[in-house]
Amino acid sequence: MLLQRNKLGSVRPPKRCRSDMDNTSTSDIVIINGNSHPDLANMVADRMGLKNGGCSVFHKSNRETIVEISDSVRGKDIYIIQTGTKDANNNIMELLIMAYACKTSSARSIVGVIPYLPYSKQCKMRKRGCIVSKLLAKMMCTSGLTHIITMDLHQKEIQGFFDIPVDNLRASPFLLQYIQESIPEYRNSVIVARNPGVAKKANSYAERLRLGLAVIHGEQKEAESDEVDGRYSPPPTRNSTPQHAPISSSSRQRTTSVSVGVPEHPVKVKPPLTIVGDVNGRIAIMVDDLIDDVQSFVAAAEMLKENGACKIYVLATHGLLSSDAPRLLDESCIDEIVVTNTIPHEIQKLQCHKIKTIDISILIAEAIRRIHNKESMSYLFRNVTLED
Repeated sequence: MLLQRNKLGSVRPPKRCRSDMDNTSTSDIVIINGNSHPDLANMVADRMGLKNGGCSVFHKSNRETIVEISDSVRGKDIYIIQTGTKDANNNIMELLIMAYACKTSSARSIVGVIPYLPYSKQCKMRKRGCIVSKLLAKMMCTSGLTHIITMDLHQKEIQGFFDIPVDNLRASPFLLQYIQESIPEYRNSVIVARNPGVAKKANSYAERLRLGLAVIHGEQKEAESDEVDGRYSPPPTRNSTPQHAPISSSSRQRTTSVSVGVPEHPVKVKPPLTIVGDVNGRIAIMVDDLIDDVQSFVAAAEMLKENGACKIYVLATHGLLSSDAPRLLDESCIDEIVVTNTIPHEIQKLQCHKIKTIDISILIAEAIRRIHNKESMSYLFRNVTLED
């Protein structure tokens, strides 16, 4: 390219055409992926007009993970698309090794695009256990990730476990659009929470669609809040209280004592499965963030049918559908199950014709574009409330 000189004899750089600027803005983006969901990675790359980076991830005969990156990543922005599937441990190890490989290859930034974050349900302390999602967050930060993009975390507070920025995208606009466009006479619907823990999410859907709300109270399976954790460990019952200073008579009159030790928590007795709300002659739409073990969904659908619901839909962001979930759903009274493609479930769709998929690759592509161009992410979270 020839350099031009002005009248004073100094060198003036040539003008850059629009196409050169566009190429420069995307030339330093590299999208790579592991083995968890290559189809989603290819769809995101196609929407951005990019070619998927050259990265191969394979396992040796002893099941060790090997990562080979063929293209240069020095000084570039790397986006690793790796979601959680039923093979969660391998998915995590592949992500950590890919991130560390990019870090040691002098990448400028490494963004982990994890549509479904594994172990997100293990975010509370259990008896003699640990908060596994906190451990996972530490491992991701140590491996070299500088940013996380995920979708519909099981608990929004998981973002606080990370020492790096986390963008928790929402799939609810896609599911709301599906309800309005693909469910006939959706105005005759009622949003159903299959347990009180999902009532906040169900209420958000009901308010946005201006529909009624119903809550199923009393579960056959114990809720997470009822599981035994370390806080219920009984204290020692020996009467070995230390000697303190004498208590005045006036203070003693205002103090209530117990007979022996610390009183126990009363045992929770759950009522039988009941519905709070009217579903008779209406379309019942159950919403949740994850469908994995479907026994509770099937039991809730049977209860809705017994109370007069004419049709039953189940909508969720992540469709893990482990074990024999497709068979149970196909044999149940649920008419349709709608999930996004954050997790691959093509095999499950062959086993159950009721499963429908919504593509969310456009949302992930837009999030990557905005982060790379240093644009505000608030557009993707417009009209989002604390209940979402």
